[in-house]
Parts: sequence; structure tokens; C-alpha cells
Amino acid sequence: MSEIHPPPTPDKDAVHIAKKPRLEETESGEAIVQADEAVQEDALAASSSTAAKQAKAKSAKKSNKKKKQKVPLIEPYSNEDVIFQDVKALLGEEAVLKAQEAGSELKAPFEFKQELELVVSALSSNGESLSIAPAPYPPWVVLTPFALPGEKIRVKIYRNARLWSHADLVEVIEPNTELRDMDRIGCKYFGKCAGCQFQMLSYDTQLDLKRNVVSTIGSPLQYGYRTKITPHFESPLRDLKKHGRPADGSKPDWFKIGFNVIGTRNTMDIEECPIATPTLNKALGPIREGILEKMETYKRGVSLLLRESLEIPTESSATPSQDEAMDALVEETEKKLCVTDHRGTIRERVGDKLFEYTAGSFFQNNNSVLVPLTDYVRDCIFPTAPASIDTPRPTHLVDAYCGSGLFAITLSPHFSRVTGIELSTDSIKSANISAKLNNLSPEQHTFMSGDASDIFATVTSFPRAETAVIIDPPRKGSDEKFIDQLIEFGAAVVVYVSCNVHTQARDVGMILKKSQAKREKEGGKEYTLETVRGFDLFPQTAHVESVAVLRLVNVEHA
Repeated sequence: MSEIHPPPTPDKDAVHIAKKPRLEETESGEAIVQADEAVQEDALAASSSTAAKQAKAKSAKKSNKKKKQKVPLIEPYSNEDVIFQDVKALLGEEAVLKAQEAGSELKAPFEFKQELELVVSALSSNGESLSIAPAPYPPWVVLTPFALPGEKIRVKIYRNARLWSHADLVEVIEPNTELRDMDRIGCKYFGKCAGCQFQMLSYDTQLDLKRNVVSTIGSPLQYGYRTKITPHFESPLRDLKKHGRPADGSKPDWFKIGFNVIGTRNTMDIEECPIATPTLNKALGPIREGILEKMETYKRGVSLLLRESLEIPTESSATPSQDEAMDALVEETEKKLCVTDHRGTIRERVGDKLFEYTAGSFFQNNNSVLVPLTDYVRDCIFPTAPASIDTPRPTHLVDAYCGSGLFAITLSPHFSRVTGIELSTDSIKSANISAKLNNLSPEQHTFMSGDASDIFATVTSFPRAETAVIIDPPRKGSDEKFIDQLIEFGAAVVVYVSCNVHTQARDVGMILKKSQAKREKEGGKEYTLETVRGFDLFPQTAHVESVAVLRLVNVEHA
């Protein structure tokens, strides 16, 4: 569609000068000439000044134009930066540098909806296939979902970026039969839904791919593990007015309740989600039916919440002792329900610990792997073989970004003092409730609301050589202020848990560098990276949770 441009509007700041009469049209041209001679000098000066201003304005305009043509910088460790690093690794640094110097990194060789055949070279960190554009195209990469290395594919371009384009998979012309097994796919929406990337692969292959990023421990459940889903729908009023309800009362085809179609903002209709728990799938059908019955009431789009919870005893029920609660755990885990109110209460069990938190707050969504995860963190803090003979056993725990207290509470039996801090007051309230639920002493286990950057001011009494710190920040990672305070505090061991291996790598690198600089300046110990391990909290997807362990030790540099 051609662009429609509005007619030009007068510049309100422009000065409109009345047209001078021609000399022969005046009664006395000579008089006018004589009169003009008196002001010619001023007029010339004014003209010169105006010309100078116009030249300056023209120069500024050219400068602004040049600025607009500058290639925008990529935000470090953003999703775009992650893709760029994958593209650079595939094309080679020299080819990327040439494109940047020539100013061609944004000049895509493909048109919108152009189809082409490619051979997949590798997979990106996000699970999409990477293919190099064939000759005669310039060095350029095409990202396509659901394709595997070695496969010949037909794709359709839908968006261009810098040195790469995004495409839909049209057809797998020559499949990689060693990897692709379509019989493994457990979801009828796979290939269109944006939720999963790897269902056509064996689980061992999925783990192998994730181990290319970080050595990864698998999940006990590969399907039916997700305890929270958030399907959504757009307001149906416009289509309802246009099309009306079907005469038979069925769901209209135009009304979609589900998740995004991959690569778009369009919603696809989802009747079930195989990676969600059976409890959530059982509840999804009636919830969809309830929405259909009252479509006319939704003036805006809605994001739904379905979250699994253990059944919570009523207030009239007698509060069981710890032993009685332990005896009832097996029976209790079978009594599960779906909570849809963001303000509702969720009860969840991790090992022998119970947790309560608000349904709309953050908590890990794969319960089946939380015991292996928390056990691994415990074993890293208390290794079988100590780092050195004079390394004391940690007795105090600081849980930064503690959320609802997952690590602080599960590891509480191993420490004499535990402190957790979290920005969200609702999460801290939940952590305190969970501590009480597990009969933890408030004198020995404290949770407070605040910025993780200020946590070390609250634990000055903790013996640093006997303190462990757990960091579990949001995807953006930690800030430099927090890292500076962490190094200054000097805990014996730091465990960094992250859902973003890229920001984790940035922060760990900063900790190591700053720690070394402090040792070189002041003497003493510095942090070393002891181990990095992944946990597959998200089977069938490319995502992985990463755990890095840093220990404060004596280091001798040559």
C-alpha cells in the first residue's frame, strides 16, 4: 500500500515579506532608488547573516541525517546480542567486520515473503536453525524454527535484521533422519506454537544440544511438568459484532484462546498443552467454556492464569505437627487443584518442605527437578572434599533475590543462621509464611524486603569466612553495585543461579575480574570459578537453568 502524505502546511514561524513594486510602476523611481541607497548596506549585512544561518541550518540538517543513518548499537546481552554472537560465529568475524565497514549489515538481500531453499548449518542458542544464504547472496544468515543441522529446507522470509533474517519453515525437503523423529512429537500444535522447539528430538539429543551451552542435568519429567501456564485471548467484541455467534452455540473459529503463533503476535487456539500438568489441562476445558459463555463481557484482551497447587487444609482443620505433616505428604501430593486467581494462594512441596505463595508471584514452574537442583546447590556449598584444609564449614547463608524462599528454606537445616532479601514485599510475606509452615525459628531465619544491592549492610554480624551466598537474579542479571558489595563482603562461597546463561557469564566474569584486582591491591584471597552446571527446567524447549559456583581461595599467579 502506498504511503499517503498530507499536504504541506505553512511554517508558522516563517516571515512573509510584501512584494516590492517594480521601479517603472512607481511615481518616482528615482526617489525610491535614493531612499534604497540609505539601507542597502544594512540589507546586504542582513542578507549575509541570513545566508550564514541558512548554511548553518543546512549543515546541521546534513549532520542529523548522518546521525539517523548510523547503525544502532546492540544492547549487550540482549536477545539481539545473543543472536548476533551466533551469527558472527557462523559467518566469521572477518565477514562481519567487512559488512560493518561497508555499511551493509542492515541491507538485507531478501524481500518480505521471499521463499528460498537453504541447508541448515547449526542451531542458535535460542534453538532456531542457522543457515548461510547461498551464492550469489552476500554473507547473511537466516534463522528458522523447527529445523535441524544438515537439513535442506524451504523457508519464507518474514523479517530482516542486521546480517540475518527471520523466516517461517515452509517445508523440510531433506530431513536429518538421525535426529528428527516426527513420532516423538507429543503436541498437535507443535510447529506453529511458540512454546516448544525440540519435540521432534529424543530427550538425550535435547540434553546434548543444551550441553553445548552448559553441562546439563535432565528433568525427571519431559511432559506434564509445567505447573503454570498463561493462555490469552483478544477482546471478541469487534468480531462478535461483525460475525455473531454460531447458530449451533459452538465456539466461533475466529475466537482464539491460547498462545502466540511463533514469530507473530497472533494467537492460536489451544485446547490442551502437553507440557502442562494433567491438573491444568483438566481445568483448561471448563475455563474455555466459561469464557465462551460470557464473550460479550470482555471489552479488552485477557491473559489467564492457571497454576497448580496442593489442596490447602481449611482453617477449621487442626494444625498437624511436623511429624504428622510428614506422614501425610504422600497423600497430600495427590490432592491437587488449579488456581486461577492471581491473588490466590498456592501450596507446593519441594522435598520435605512446604511452600505457600501468591499465585501471581514467581516460583519455578517445574517442580520435578527442584529437589535435584536444591540438593546440587547444597552439595556445592558443602563439598565432600573441602577446597583446602583450613576452609571452615559454612554456618551462615545469605539468599539474595530470595523470592518466596526456595533455597533459604530447603537448605535451612544445614545453617545456624539464614537471611533472605527480595524486592517484592509479597514474596517476602510468602517466605515468612513458608518458614512458619516448616517450623523454622524466626530468630534464626529472617526474610526482609529490599534491594539485593543493600543486603550486605544487614548481615555485618555474619562471619564472612563461614558464610555462603546464593544469587538468583532476574534475567537481566545483577548490577555492578551489588557485585562490588559482594566482593567487599567476601563470602566463602557464592552460588549463582540463572535462567539466562549470557548475563550470568557477564556477571561471573565481572566477579572474577574485580576479585582479582582486589587481591592484587590488598592481598588475601580471590574468587575462582569452581564449576558450572545446567538443569533442564524446561524440557522440549531450548532454555536451561544454569548454576555457577565460585569459591574464595588463595591463588598464586605467575
